[in-house]
Amino acid sequence: MSERFEPEVESRLRDDMAQIIARYPDDRSALLPMLHLVQSEDGYVSPRGIGLCADVLGLTRAEVSAVATFYSQYRRRPNGEYNVGVCTNALCAVMGGDIIWDKLSEHLGIGHDQTTADGKITLEQLECNAACDYAPVIMVNWEFFDNQTPASAIDIVTKITNGEDIKPTRGPNKVHTFKEVSRTLAGFEDGLVDEGIGAGPESLVGLNLARQNGWTAPQAGEESR
Repeated sequence: MSERFEPEVESRLRDDMAQIIARYPDDRSALLPMLHLVQSEDGYVSPRGIGLCADVLGLTRAEVSAVATFYSQYRRRPNGEYNVGVCTNALCAVMGGDIIWDKLSEHLGIGHDQTTADGKITLEQLECNAACDYAPVIMVNWEFFDNQTPASAIDIVTKITNGEDIKPTRGPNKVHTFKEVSRTLAGFEDGLVDEGIGAGPESLVGLNLARQNGWTAPQAGEESR
């Protein structure tokens, strides 16, 4: 891959970066979404993307690279079209996450942070998907697949390999590609915010119980009881 984008691509990215920068009082604060924008173009934080971010923000390449290597959502080599993350943290693990991980790794023939030869799937072992009420959980391009089993997990990756759409348990009507989702993470609306289910029943138990009992959070100045 060349060290610079094609002129028309660079012009488009610079226009998008200008929109991102306009959201912040300090230009440097725009770096995180700008890195997602780079991933939406190249599928990872490429050397040419680092160079462009550095040029636009007046930073060194080393300063941009320091940020890109700190956060796990930024990839330093081409990511698969679909990032399949299996939670193996405590609760998901004991509910079957470890077994799901082993089965998927065996089925795909890859390990953590590795990508299938066809470029379709990058497999990732995640610490927590913040969805313990639906354990064990898998995330595909950051969309939830709840209450998984080894069989259902293999069905997900089989559909991806076959080029079929997959529908998350909660969220939009289908999972979009890593590049498409990266553009959304850069702050550009995808129009999917109202698609599908947001919070499922298990996540709303506490809220519904509070409403039934008239419980409210303490207001400012109130003494705690």
